Amino acid sequence: MQHFTSAHDVPSIDTLVKNALAYKSDPLMDSHIGTGKRIGLLFMNPSMRTRLSTQIAARNLGMDAIVFNIDKEGWALELEDGAVMNGTTVEHIKDAAPVLGSYFDVLCVRSFPTLQDKDADYSEAILSSLKKYTGIPVVSLESATLHPLQSLADVMTISETFTEKRKPKVVLTWAPHIKPLPQCVANSFAEWMNVWDAADFVITHPEGYELGTQYTNGATIEYDRNKALQNADYVYVKNWSSYNDYGKILSTNAGWMPTMTDIDKTNNASVMHCLPVRRNIELSDELLDSANSLVTRQAANRVWAAQAVLAELIKQK
Repeated sequence: MQHFTSAHDVPSIDTLVKNALAYKSDPLMDSHIGTGKRIGLLFMNPSMRTRLSTQIAARNLGMDAIVFNIDKEGWALELEDGAVMNGTTVEHIKDAAPVLGSYFDVLCVRSFPTLQDKDADYSEAILSSLKKYTGIPVVSLESATLHPLQSLADVMTISETFTEKRKPKVVLTWAPHIKPLPQCVANSFAEWMNVWDAADFVITHPEGYELGTQYTNGATIEYDRNKALQNADYVYVKNWSSYNDYGKILSTNAGWMPTMTDIDKTNNASVMHCLPVRRNIELSDELLDSANSLVTRQAANRVWAAQAVLAELIKQK
């Protein structure tokens, strides 16, 4: 594994999940493999779980972690090749990236989409440039299109909680929100579910909220929410804005907020959400605070998911 930016970077999802579960059982089992190594965490957008879990994971491996809020403390970066830099950008990423590569053994970056220009957002220019010019492994801490560390923790959570000898039915359902949100978590979960191929995977949402087919191919798309939820073992709740009518809110139907009544239609499904969550808009209090909720376990598993990824990358260096 050279980089960690999508499910397609991972040779074996099952092996990576197994390693993450091993670290959960014994967090310090490899506490010296990162001795003398540095990890850089660059944030262009706010973060809580991703920032803290990755720092803890690095520390568990003996690595030094340095956090840099590039959006507030760094220069505005130019991404375009051949640019005449007579505007607001101060430093070209072709100049910054090799320097970062000389400072760190692994570079992690978090960047969000603008939700204004789909082509620009989905080009993943920042990640692509860092992978091209740093010369070291690059880890996505969430990008314009994907959130692979979250998805690995999600797969890990399903793996450790499902004990029946059959494929679980996993439903990703759209939920309302008060503002437009990126598609990255939904894209990423869909991609990982389809690559993992260890679950019967269904996506349900109002018409107009279709995700990019590059992420959903292999999933069942069901617009009838009640039908989608039938016999579900896991219900992953997430809002996202429109992909085709890019960045727009097309529906605010409060009936799409899951409640305990919806769980009655399922196989007593476990409920998942990546957090942060707008209570009583995306998910009801009764569900979040119920025994069906896995959201705290998901968030806790972010440490072990990150630790498994970092260990895999530094063992190869």
